[in-house]
Amino acid sequence: MDSGKRCLISIFVLFFSVELMWVVKGNVVFEVHHKYGGRGKGKAGLGELRAHDSRRHGRMLSAIDFQLGGDGSPTNAALYYTKITIGTPPVDYHVQVDTGSDILWVNCKNCDRCPTKSDLDIPLMQYDLTASSTGKTITCDQDFCDAAFTGPNPDCRAGMNCVYSVTYGDGSRTEGYFIRDYFRFDQVTGNLQTSTMNGSIAFGCSAKQGGELGSSSQAVDGIIGFGQANTSILSQLASSGKVKKIFSHCLDGIKGGGIFAIGEVVQPKVNRTRLVSNEAHYNVVLKSVEVGGQFLDLPTDEFDTGSSRGTIIDSGTTLAYLPAEVYQQLISKMMARQPNLQTHIVEKQFRCFWYNGNVDDGFPVVNFHFEDSLPLPVYPHDYLFEVQDTEYCIDIVLTDKLVVYDLENMTIGWAQYNCSSSIKVRDEASGNAYSVGAHNISSAIIMFEVNLISFLLVIATLLALTKGQI
Repeated sequence: MDSGKRCLISIFVLFFSVELMWVVKGNVVFEVHHKYGGRGKGKAGLGELRAHDSRRHGRMLSAIDFQLGGDGSPTNAALYYTKITIGTPPVDYHVQVDTGSDILWVNCKNCDRCPTKSDLDIPLMQYDLTASSTGKTITCDQDFCDAAFTGPNPDCRAGMNCVYSVTYGDGSRTEGYFIRDYFRFDQVTGNLQTSTMNGSIAFGCSAKQGGELGSSSQAVDGIIGFGQANTSILSQLASSGKVKKIFSHCLDGIKGGGIFAIGEVVQPKVNRTRLVSNEAHYNVVLKSVEVGGQFLDLPTDEFDTGSSRGTIIDSGTTLAYLPAEVYQQLISKMMARQPNLQTHIVEKQFRCFWYNGNVDDGFPVVNFHFEDSLPLPVYPHDYLFEVQDTEYCIDIVLTDKLVVYDLENMTIGWAQYNCSSSIKVRDEASGNAYSVGAHNISSAIIMFEVNLISFLLVIATLLALTKGQI
C-alpha cells in the first residue's frame, strides 16, 4: 500500500541497520496467510560497520521460509498474511505481507481503536512489552531512530521513545513507538525442512489506529513491510550478513496461502526486468498493454505514478489499479467478445455481469509488457471473480505467479506458476538448493478448529457412555 501515491499495478499475493545477534546461520522462510521513505542518510551505525566487515570477510547466508495464509478474492478480504513469533516467552502474531511499505508493526497492549476480533478465523494478539523479558523500547537518540527518519530528531530528549506515524493510501493509519525484541524464524535446512533461528529485530508497537486497519472483516495483528528501506525486516536481516536481499512470493489464488521465502531462487528460472533506481517502491517500466492480441492506444507516460517513475509492484493489495484512460480501454476490449452482456455495479465499485460459460473461453488474455521484453499475462480467471453462481465481477487479481525481488542486482521477475507446489532456494552456506513448499495457515487454523470440535464431541460421547446416557 502506498502512503499517498497512486498504485498503477499491484501484486497481492510478506528495517533499519541495526546490530543483530543470531543463534544460527542459514536461510529463512516465512509461512504467509504499509510506509516510509528510502534508505536512511544519517550517520553510519555499528550495524552498518559490522555489515561492511562481514561482506569483506565473506558471509554465511541463510534462507528463510514464511508461512502464508489468506487469498486474493476481493470477497474474502483480499489479503495475504504470515505468522511471526516475537518475545520471550514466544507469542505468535498474524501480519499482512506488504512489499509496498518499509516497517513491521504489531498491535500493542491497550492500543486505542485496535481490532479485537477478525473474520479471518485467526486469534488476534496484542504485544505486551512488560510480558517479554527480551523486549525493550528504542529511544530517539539511538542509531535506529536516526536511520528511520534519515537523520537526528532535533526535538529528541534523553529517554524519549522513537515514535512513528504512518498513513496509507486508503486513509488508514497507525502510530506508536519502536521496540526491539527477539524473533523466531524458520531457517531452511533441507528439502521442506526448517529449524529455528533467533534474532533481535526492531519493529513498531502500534498504540493507535484509524481507518480500515480496525475492520473486523480483514483484521490482523499488524503489517510486515518488505520494502527497500533499511527499516524493513529484509534490510535488517541483510545488514547482519545473514541473508541476501532477495525474496520471493507465490500467492495461491485457488487454494489460498502460497510460498514466501527469503533467499536466491534457483528453480524455477524467471525472466527479469530492471527496477527503477532511486525510488521508494518496487517500480518497473511498463511499455504497453495488449488485450486479445490488440494493443491499447496509450500515451508513453501514462504509467508513471505521479512524481515517481515506472509502475509500482505492491503485494499490499491484490488488485491491479490502473489510470482511468487505461481502465476504460481495457474494459472495452475485454467485453468486445460479449457485446450483448449487460453490466451492473456491485458494492459501488465492481462492474459485474451474469455469464453461464467458461470465462477463459469467452474472454481475452491481457498482457502487460514491461522493459526487457518481459510480459505479464493475466488470464480471464485472473481478472474475473465469481461473487455467486454465474455472477462475475471485473478486477485484475494478480495471483498464481512466482515473483522474485532481487535487490542485490536491482531486478524483479515473475513466471506463471503453481503456487501450491514448491520452489528451490539456495543455502549460501552449503551451496545446496533446498525445496520450500507452499503453506496455508488459514486452512490450518480452520482445520484445528474442526479437529477441536470433533475432539470435544468424542469426549462428550465418552462421558455420556460412562454415565449410561447412551
